[in-house]
Amino acid sequence: MTPQTHVPAQRDQAGEPTLGALVHQLSEEIPQLVRSEIRLAQAEVAEKGKRVGLGLGMFSAAGLLAFFGVATLVATAVLAIAEGLAGWVAALIVAVALFVGAGVLAGLGKGKVAEGQPLKPERAVAGVQEDVAVLKEVKP
Repeated sequence: MTPQTHVPAQRDQAGEPTLGALVHQLSEEIPQLVRSEIRLAQAEVAEKGKRVGLGLGMFSAAGLLAFFGVATLVATAVLAIAEGLAGWVAALIVAVALFVGAGVLAGLGKGKVAEGQPLKPERAVAGVQEDVAVLKEVKP
């Protein structure tokens, strides 16, 4: 990077800088302004990234605690059923109920994934193709 040399601004008869001098000054200051805006944007994104990271960490901890809560509820169900049946039968009943629930959710999830296929944005692609066709018609 070359050091900027200060050139005295050319002045008109009223003592005001000429248009050429103002344009020259502007052309020298724009890169510095752009660099400072980029630095500001980087600092802002870094600050927001820290907040988002902290929030995601808290969500992860909440998910882990919820998982342990559900596991405790499953154990509670096993113990409640075990009051009337053998422990292993109670555990088997709860395990089968969990597998049935997992199967139902897997089936519903598979259907939702199939609805979203293919992943390419078909409407956007069609819009671009239409734009290209219009531009080809307008060609001189």
